[in-house]
Amino acid sequence: MKEKIRQYVNQIGTKLEALSDRIYDLAEISCQEFQSCRLLEDYLKENGFQIEHGVGGMETAFRAVYEQGEGGPSFGLLAEYDALSMGHGCGHQMQGPAIIGAALCIKELAGDRPVKIVVYGTPAEESLGGKIIMQENGCFQDIDIALMMHAAPETCVDIKTMALENFRVTFYGKEAHAAMNPEQGRSALDAILLSFHGIELLREHVLDDTRMHYTVLDAGGPTNVVPGKATAEYTLRSYNTSYLAQVVERFKKIIEGAALMTETTFTMERDPAYSAKIPCLKLNGLIMDNAKAFDAPNIAPPREKTGSTDFGNVMYEVPGSCIRLSFVPAGTPAHSQAYLDAGKSEAAHRAVRLSAEILAGTCLDILETPELMAEIKEDFAQRKAQMGKTV
Repeated sequence: MKEKIRQYVNQIGTKLEALSDRIYDLAEISCQEFQSCRLLEDYLKENGFQIEHGVGGMETAFRAVYEQGEGGPSFGLLAEYDALSMGHGCGHQMQGPAIIGAALCIKELAGDRPVKIVVYGTPAEESLGGKIIMQENGCFQDIDIALMMHAAPETCVDIKTMALENFRVTFYGKEAHAAMNPEQGRSALDAILLSFHGIELLREHVLDDTRMHYTVLDAGGPTNVVPGKATAEYTLRSYNTSYLAQVVERFKKIIEGAALMTETTFTMERDPAYSAKIPCLKLNGLIMDNAKAFDAPNIAPPREKTGSTDFGNVMYEVPGSCIRLSFVPAGTPAHSQAYLDAGKSEAAHRAVRLSAEILAGTCLDILETPELMAEIKEDFAQRKAQMGKTV
């Protein structure tokens, strides 16, 4: 089967590479991926997939489905295609072509076995967390597993990622002349500074993997005026989604206390919450077995120290994994000029083809050995129960 996968991906490889290069050149930023989205939709439609455009409350999202028979596994293949302001400095141009390559390969080699292939186009990963919005609007409930690829310095999978909560808080006080009558003022900036100090004191009393960041967005004006309005942003993270909810409640008390101490009021904006990935080690192992079988370069151990991603929200509900495929030297940071410079390289093209082969191989292994799906779901259920435990 592996040789058949290689042969098929080789047949469509030139098309996949051209598609990746075209999306790279378009470099459409979050929520403006109109042409990139259409390119992927059109190619899937040409190959027998039923297309739904604008799904999940996102104008540049799509769902493409191919199904034969009944009762077979439902493979979810997810692709991002948004660029940064600098261009495709994170390799998202490769994802759609690689995912399509995998989808078409599964369709071609499934034989007469029942199977459902669902490709989701997921925009705005770099800004809004598009998958979070899509999930809230009913997406990803029709798949048994969720698979992605991402360009990387080394070929590996993730063990975990961090749940994230982001807040913008505006404090409202009372302006006054800072020299002549400061006693009449109530400083909104003082409230911010007190909240920062409260967070520093909280650090001693949270789990070691908790991260808390903050910054002043608007300090409120010149030094000779007691600030009547000031705004700060706060980001909280943990590898445990349930534990992060506890930290959030303590953070809210800090904000309330800062307002109380300064006799100010406040408003709070809360961004969509990122969940931590629940790792499915059975699925991770299957993917890495395929990575080795297809001779992927620079294979490395699973990543245990990572940031946050909206794919975590999908993987909090569905067994999933993302193959990170090497195309730049080890140690190269994402969101960098090095990623941008390598975006249309031979290594990038190879990453597209290899990712298609690895993900297709993973799904076809499950199709050939149906008990693998039961094992994957059981592994996921056990780890989700463990992740639900809080301190």
